[in-house]
Amino acid sequence: MSTSPDPQLPADRNERTENEIELKDVVGLSQGEIVRRRFFRHKGAMAGLGLLIAVVLLAFTSVGFGPVPGWWKYTGYETNLDVVNPGGAPTFTLPSWLGGEGFAIGAHPFGQDELGRDLFARVMHGVQTSLMVMVIIGLVACGIGVLVGSLAGFFRGRLDTLLMRTTDLFITVPTIVIGAVIGKLAGQVSGVLFAVSLGLVLWTSLARLVRGEFLALREREFVDAARVAGASSQRIIFKHILPNAIGTIIVSTTLLMSSAILLETALSYLGFGIQPPTISLGQLIQQYQEAFSTRPWLFWWPGLFIVVIALTVNFIGDGLRDAFDPRQKRIPSERKMAKALAAAEARTTTMPPHIDGRNVGMGPGAA
Repeated sequence: MSTSPDPQLPADRNERTENEIELKDVVGLSQGEIVRRRFFRHKGAMAGLGLLIAVVLLAFTSVGFGPVPGWWKYTGYETNLDVVNPGGAPTFTLPSWLGGEGFAIGAHPFGQDELGRDLFARVMHGVQTSLMVMVIIGLVACGIGVLVGSLAGFFRGRLDTLLMRTTDLFITVPTIVIGAVIGKLAGQVSGVLFAVSLGLVLWTSLARLVRGEFLALREREFVDAARVAGASSQRIIFKHILPNAIGTIIVSTTLLMSSAILLETALSYLGFGIQPPTISLGQLIQQYQEAFSTRPWLFWWPGLFIVVIALTVNFIGDGLRDAFDPRQKRIPSERKMAKALAAAEARTTTMPPHIDGRNVGMGPGAA
């Protein structure tokens, strides 16, 4: 007899079985443990997190960071190197079973530019800069957005009007225009100042989301109970409401960081972002765009790492969104569903008959 779920069963029974399996998996766990378990079960988020960690480790260990040296022998700034392959083609080759000439890394796996500089080292420096800009923008925008959104949503009234009209003022100006002005002024000074300046104008979407969360949460019973207990507004905001909105904040910040690296790339490509001698991925694409048809590897590698970083951060954001959303349910496998349905059926068949005068211990003539 097969124990697989019967498609003819009522939908409410299948749904009830799925809920029982979900509750069984999270029984006895705190909210943080439930979120962590859901996140670790998200295959896309785990793949993105693993790949992002690999990129970070490769970038910061290969060419070093600050005073810490790396294991790669070139810095990316040497102009007196001999060009190994014609045109500076990459020395990296694929294994023979993939159609290559045999696996080999060589002296310059990503190739060399027209000045003989090692492209691998330059791309790793660009990855470091782009990651640094992405993280700083995310932290600055998150801090300002949470502050503005929480104050506007909690106090409402004139303060809400003032803060939201200021937010609207920032939104009306195109981000690329503001970024170009900031890049022209701050991009030539340092990458950190450039990132901080961009973070000061990219908080608007997060502020609106946080305001909406606070408007909904401030009407909940636990906030009224905190007011009755004499809690101050500051304590209610930071101890009661903000922890309940942390899911929206984390997810929105993650997606903001993904768009931030694309904005930095676009500005650097247009010449308004990070300026030499600092290297960024967008700047590399801008420098080598004319060689796209003759030496495409100069264009491929920076573009590849931009896509990889943006996609991995998006996958992580999707995983966090699903983990924090209480309405998201993990659909159990067919095996678990079949096992649960079989157990429910067994419990039904072994239950004692309902105590009813019509079928328990009474003869046909009983009153």
